[in-house]
Amino acid sequence: MRFTSEQRLDDGVLEREFTPGDIPGILWTPAAASASEPVPLILLGHPPLGLRRMYPRLVGRALHAAADGFAAATIELPGSGDRPRWPAVDQARADLRRAMEAGEPVGDEIVDALVLPLVDKAVPEWQAALDALLSLPEVGGPVGYSGGVISIGVRLAVVEPRISAAVLFAGSLVPRAMFEEARRVTVPLHVLLQWDDEGNDRQAALDLFDAFGSKEKSLHAHLGGHTGVPQFAGDAAARFFTRHLR
Repeated sequence: MRFTSEQRLDDGVLEREFTPGDIPGILWTPAAASASEPVPLILLGHPPLGLRRMYPRLVGRALHAAADGFAAATIELPGSGDRPRWPAVDQARADLRRAMEAGEPVGDEIVDALVLPLVDKAVPEWQAALDALLSLPEVGGPVGYSGGVISIGVRLAVVEPRISAAVLFAGSLVPRAMFEEARRVTVPLHVLLQWDDEGNDRQAALDLFDAFGSKEKSLHAHLGGHTGVPQFAGDAAARFFTRHLR
């Protein structure tokens, strides 16, 4: 892992940009983190809009995590931000926009083309980043995953044994193939659903929740659109991580 910049934020939180290989990422660690007292880690998932665009929301989530005694980290998704464009996924996004603007149903072919290649490429990159992050003396386990794209979170929860709990955001399209993977998820889950999310299939989100194989899973639904998540929803997610990562 190579750190490319660092700065101190509120309450002494250390923000460091890093590159595991050629993938940009950001790590936030609370002031108390040290080799003698390593802290648990939360991986911050996000939509493929680019780290620069998502930074204000990500740093807010990271500061919240640091206040609870956790490190937080994220990486740039394939085809996003300053990473090389991904023509096939760009085409799928264009097809999705056209269908939604025309008021047409979004077919399985579009959803599969948009999401499955992203999951296949992003999950190994998250795992490589996790290898590098856990090699740092001030960062230890256990590890949580928080955020979207929900299909990335599902795949990580299935294949990555170091993840002990996950907060998943039900705000993205889900390929049918992911439902079978969801049945193999066993870690504790805290799922957030915006009831009036204009870009999300509510019934599909409910069906996905039903499919999860975890013995401990809870669904937290709130009125409002995609960006209307109430503040107390974040507080509840933080309490979930405190229970499972401490």
